[in-house]
Amino acid sequence: MAEPSVAARFPLPVGRSGRDALAVARAIATEAAELLRRRFGDPGRAEWKGRGNVVTEVDLAVEALVHEALRAEFPEHAVLSEETAGETRSDGWLWVCDPIDGTKNFSRGIPHFCFTIGLWRGGEPIVGVTTHPVSGEEVWAVAGGGAFVGERAARVSAVAAIDRAVVAFDLGYDPAAGAAQLELARRFWGKVETIRISGSAALGLAFVAAGKWDLFVHRDLQPWDLAAGILLVREAGGVVTDGGGAPAGLSSRTIIAAAPALHAEFLARGGLEGFR
Repeated sequence: MAEPSVAARFPLPVGRSGRDALAVARAIATEAAELLRRRFGDPGRAEWKGRGNVVTEVDLAVEALVHEALRAEFPEHAVLSEETAGETRSDGWLWVCDPIDGTKNFSRGIPHFCFTIGLWRGGEPIVGVTTHPVSGEEVWAVAGGGAFVGERAARVSAVAAIDRAVVAFDLGYDPAAGAAQLELARRFWGKVETIRISGSAALGLAFVAAGKWDLFVHRDLQPWDLAAGILLVREAGGVVTDGGGAPAGLSSRTIIAAAPALHAEFLARGGLEGFR
């Protein structure tokens, strides 16, 4: 199946190889996923950045791969990535990447982690790709061109009622935000189909876009967690907002992602603070 036509606000930039940004992002994601598959079960040396937050040799190797590829294709573009950081900017082209989202899972041999990369301009997502290396599944989107799982069109779940929903969320690293999430789970329990806590925000958003999860909530996010996922969910027909219901962006720390009807019901029933 051919890639969809692009009707983005900003035409896709073309790299030095002649490939556009979507093709470059998918090629980088494929190479990164292959490296992660080879090293799964062999993460190398790990360093602790904080409680529950680690970085492995493989994180750094994948990030180096990304930076090298982007410098070769788009040397004038800015790059923001988790391990070597960078600068968030609202003008010009900005690539945002997490070499392994779910590093704790990866480092412990738990097969729930992903590679994720997004391209933004003018505060808007233009391209997003998230790959689950263990399954080989790739979820990608381009602004105005739809979302896809591999070459199959992706759509958010059709579940419209909370009591039938598979609800997923993560705890993050902030103790207060994590405690609030656990309290949310307590309020949810018995009123939803089931609850999942996965340890990878980027994969959580990809799962919403692919219709695997019905609602995903997080309160402790960074730009690299969101850069691809916001676009994936929107292009799959879903809604991604901050905790107050405003459209989510790279600076959002809290997000709610779901199909429109389910998202509306969640907010109408009190949302993050007052679910009933």
